[in-house]
Amino acid sequence: MDTLLKNKAMNEAPKTTKDITKKVKVESFDIARSDETLDLAKDLAKFIKDNKLTTNVQGKEFVNVEGWQYAGSRLGIVPIVEHVINVSSPEEMKYQAKVTLFDLRHGATVGAGFAVCSNKESGKKFYQEFAIMSMAQTRAIGKAYRNCLAWIIRAAGYEPTPAEEMDYDTNKSVAAPAPVAAQPVPAMQVVPAETSAPAAAEAVAPVHYATASQKEEIIRLLNHPVITRPEKTKMLLNINRLDEERAVQAIAKLRKAIDDRENGEKVAA
Repeated sequence: MDTLLKNKAMNEAPKTTKDITKKVKVESFDIARSDETLDLAKDLAKFIKDNKLTTNVQGKEFVNVEGWQYAGSRLGIVPIVEHVINVSSPEEMKYQAKVTLFDLRHGATVGAGFAVCSNKESGKKFYQEFAIMSMAQTRAIGKAYRNCLAWIIRAAGYEPTPAEEMDYDTNKSVAAPAPVAAQPVPAMQVVPAETSAPAAAEAVAPVHYATASQKEEIIRLLNHPVITRPEKTKMLLNINRLDEERAVQAIAKLRKAIDDRENGEKVAA
């Protein structure tokens, strides 16, 4: 009798495991099927737009690494950090990372990416060591996905370069445009000074993004102990979108928050 019960339990166990596997199976797309990946591109475009996972650089939209990870997850492709190496020198804090992409469906490596991050980069002078190391990993993840899935991101309507790779350009001060020679106005043309002049000036006014020194000051203030992690994360995610005026406002708000919280702690003590 005991033998029969044991055999019955052994026969039922695989069925139970199989049933559970069916229940937790996640729907995914197949990268080898162009029709499925085009459907993914539509789904990806909506997900990126709804969650605001892009950074605007000179009028073009670059997808943040979270958007690339979402695309990979829908294909069953996950990133694996192979190594993070400290390649610093006495004058520079620098980390190199390697990330490989693993296809869960086929059980094979399908891509890889290398990236570095240094505190010598503009805007990263006051970054702590863990932040430099973390950014190297983030860039490597984006690079690995870019090597494999760039065409899907392009099909979704975005630039095929991870936003984190654009840090090298967006952290630089935006140079003032070259002066445009004034065009002669025909003698018979009359331009009302009060209405047309401001409109013309507004039409050609360039966007002046936050300067490198402003970003360094924001990062220095964010590293203050009284600033919370959510506040720091939110600001760092949007720092490359700030123009000079908004950067001034952000610096003022951070200084006020630090003063208020420090004074509050002193009063409580």
